[in-house]
Amino acid sequence: MLVALLATVGLVVAGCMHDAPTTAAAPAASRVDATATGLTLDGRPWFPTGVNAYQLATDWSVNLGCGAMVDLDEYFSSLPPHSLTRFDAFQSLAVDRTTGTLNFAAVDAVFDAARAHDQLVVPVLTAQDGACEDEAFKDRQWYVDGWRTVAASAAVVSFEDWIRIAVERWRDEPALAAWETVGEPETSVCGSTCDWFDRSCPADAAAVLRAFTDATGALVRSLDARTLVTAGLTGGGQCGTQGDEYGLIAASPYVDVLQYHDYGADGVALPGDRWNGLARRFEQAAQAGKPLLVAEIGQAAGSCLDPADRAADIDAKVTGQRDAGSAGFLLWAFVPDPRPTECTFDIGYDDPLWSVIAAHGSG
Repeated sequence: MLVALLATVGLVVAGCMHDAPTTAAAPAASRVDATATGLTLDGRPWFPTGVNAYQLATDWSVNLGCGAMVDLDEYFSSLPPHSLTRFDAFQSLAVDRTTGTLNFAAVDAVFDAARAHDQLVVPVLTAQDGACEDEAFKDRQWYVDGWRTVAASAAVVSFEDWIRIAVERWRDEPALAAWETVGEPETSVCGSTCDWFDRSCPADAAAVLRAFTDATGALVRSLDARTLVTAGLTGGGQCGTQGDEYGLIAASPYVDVLQYHDYGADGVALPGDRWNGLARRFEQAAQAGKPLLVAEIGQAAGSCLDPADRAADIDAKVTGQRDAGSAGFLLWAFVPDPRPTECTFDIGYDDPLWSVIAAHGSG
């Protein structure tokens, strides 16, 4: 299989702007490390703050994109020092829109700009909902064995091989804070559609997700033993992580940093119930001896709320979360073209939320 893969990669990378993986000097150890209660950067305690900026690798001269194009130097230079950005590093964003072959230029550019401005990033290698890829929801079977096959119309290689290619290419990047294989994984079964109301949760959902987490984590770890792996869990009781099942995933030896995604509880520090709320997730993270990053906090503003009021709500929220044990937070979501006359999660360059990010950040 390895020989076949090498032959395939040799063919599909023809025409890439970079002839070889980025040649930054490999550090002796990853800059980012995890303790039971938090993260460190360059050996010092670090409370990472920042945003999700999913569209950073959009480059219409290379790929079909995911959202608007971003001036990468403008973006990374505008951040407070040592901020953390979570972005899409999907295979589809490394597929040349003209040739249909792998072209890493757009994702390479994100790492290049982050490195130049001494910022940190978490690349997400695929998303549960298939957005900006094949638009297909990933069901239980995908987590069983679908990730090992080339099924998506937007894919050149299987997701298993994309993990291998991505980790081997970017593992030595100084800007790399952690790997995230899947954003918001969920091992449910679709009915006639994959809409939330038409999905069921099988009895083995947690076991399937744990097996997938272990298999993909072991693959990442075999290629990059230094860099942290974060589980991109929504954390609110989704299929495969309901109640105590979250703890099963947290206990994986291939997970270093846990996640929770916080929506619909504006101004509330610890949303959710006693089974699936954030307070319970902090308890489970502590039991696993691992830090928990609130990797998405989303609150709408614009026509529905003054952005300054949103900033005050989120400031109160993250203050309470930090007191309760949060290892950091990322807001959803930066866009270069915010829509102030609409009610959206958009965060533009001049949003008051940047002062909240700067005030809480360290490092």
